[in-house]
Amino acid sequence: MKELKYLLKFYKKYKWRFLIGVVFVVVSNVFALYPAVFTRKAFDTAKEAIELGQNNGNVDFESLTSTLLYFGMMLILFALLKGVFMFFMRQTIIVMSRMIEYDIKNEIYDHYQKLDRAFYKRNRTGDMMARISEDVSKVRMFLGPATMYPINMISLFALVMYNMFSINIKLSLFVLAPLPIMSISIFFISKIIHSKSEKVQKQLSLLSTISQESFSGIRILKSFVNEKMNFKLFNTETDEYLKRNVSLARTNAAFFPFMLLLIGLSTLLTIYVGGTEAIAGNITTGNIAEFIIYVNMLTWPMASIGWVTSIIQRAAASQKRINEFLNTKVEVDDRILEEHILGEIVFDNVSFKYPDSNINALSNISFKIEKGKSVAIVGRTGSGKSTIIQLLTRMYKSSDGLIKIDKKPIRNYNVRSLRSAISLVPQEALLFSDTISNNISFGTDKNTSQEEIEDVAKKAAIHENIMSFPAQYSTKIGERGVTLSGGQKQRISIARAFIKPSSILIFDDCLSAVDNETEEQILKEIKKKNHNKSTIVVSHRLSSIQHVDEIIVLENGKIIEKGTHEELIQNKKVYFDMYEQQLSTQ
Repeated sequence: MKELKYLLKFYKKYKWRFLIGVVFVVVSNVFALYPAVFTRKAFDTAKEAIELGQNNGNVDFESLTSTLLYFGMMLILFALLKGVFMFFMRQTIIVMSRMIEYDIKNEIYDHYQKLDRAFYKRNRTGDMMARISEDVSKVRMFLGPATMYPINMISLFALVMYNMFSINIKLSLFVLAPLPIMSISIFFISKIIHSKSEKVQKQLSLLSTISQESFSGIRILKSFVNEKMNFKLFNTETDEYLKRNVSLARTNAAFFPFMLLLIGLSTLLTIYVGGTEAIAGNITTGNIAEFIIYVNMLTWPMASIGWVTSIIQRAAASQKRINEFLNTKVEVDDRILEEHILGEIVFDNVSFKYPDSNINALSNISFKIEKGKSVAIVGRTGSGKSTIIQLLTRMYKSSDGLIKIDKKPIRNYNVRSLRSAISLVPQEALLFSDTISNNISFGTDKNTSQEEIEDVAKKAAIHENIMSFPAQYSTKIGERGVTLSGGQKQRISIARAFIKPSSILIFDDCLSAVDNETEEQILKEIKKKNHNKSTIVVSHRLSSIQHVDEIIVLENGKIIEKGTHEELIQNKKVYFDMYEQQLSTQ
């Protein structure tokens, strides 16, 4: 139960609903006792009437029938009352569990969005999805049925045992004798259930990951004709999931009959010991019938112990997995400074080592970008270009050195405020399963007009392509923009960056999938539109960066050259070699 302590705050939040639900449970169990009492009275009344009639030689069947009819009506009445309060019981406690499920999912999703990029590199998407869906559902079962049934059992036991012991202590002890055996067996079996539940949840998480990766990469999978091998992998893991589930089901399957056997033993003891007590005159035959009803009333609560135990163990295993993510600290501190950012950027001896791989990505990087100026960062693959962008957007925090924006350390800025001032076009153009219009206006908080959307689409050289689609700007694109070409996706990403009001514009090698003519058109718009924005262009294609105010050349995480295009050409070093190589290739 250690992992489930986290849920106490939700019980406090919905304490009144929970307490009212407990009252409904107790009241329904109070009404549940009366049918046993009226059954005993009916038996005793019938016996007395028959015995009196045998002594008098005439049984008053009319009076007996009316009396038994009265008892029968009372049985129906109290059964209905019990049913009404059971309905209220479920409407409070079960509905409470649904509300808490809603809160937990929102809390996990909100926490996911706050976590930095390192977290997403360490964890698989399928695993994260399993924790917010399957694991939360298991926890909800604990909050609902596994909370309601123990309360029901405890209150019912207390009421039934009080009635039983007030009638006959000896018979009550014999009837309840099998219960300690049941408690001890539950203690040991619950450990086995807990262990097997954890294994089932881990395997389910792995299945979710495989499914998610397969569907996301379906193009690659089909192009390599790898369907059979992928299915074989999935089939192997589903076999393992089946084995683990069957193993857990076998444990539960052995548990339930064992408990029902103990309940049956209690019934036999009731009849035998109750018969001897009735012969001795200590109880009536109606009491035996009453005790049998009490035993049957306890049958489901006792049988549910195994089921509830299984739910609790599964929920504990799931909550442990949820807590692992919820307890993950955000490595990038979020400060309170929320100022309008003008766009001056300074890197002062910045070094960075990736936390997971310990790879040195940057070493003593220093440069300055004046407000409204443009800088290009070039270098071979793995030289650290994208790392600079990730540090500037605070996806990671630098290991050493200082990054400043408008003469203030970047770590002092509120992350949301900082990123709101930056328009980023990433290397991988990620689009959402929505309309083209909504994808372009994604980064704006205001209600963007259709004219504004079309204007930025023209500047990104995508307007004519969009107008050729049957639904034009209302065209729904598939997951991750699967229905569009690479160049179309990149240009929609550029339009999305253009429409966002910002002080800093970053292009992270985002023109690789467009032709030279389209690239030239987009670059002209960048020059016209963003003269007042600080612009960073990361690119392998040197033809796209000749217009910038300064070019920074990186190699192995270090700056080896700086200057304008003309200056670097005259220096005839690394940049010159790269330019000559690309020029000869063209």
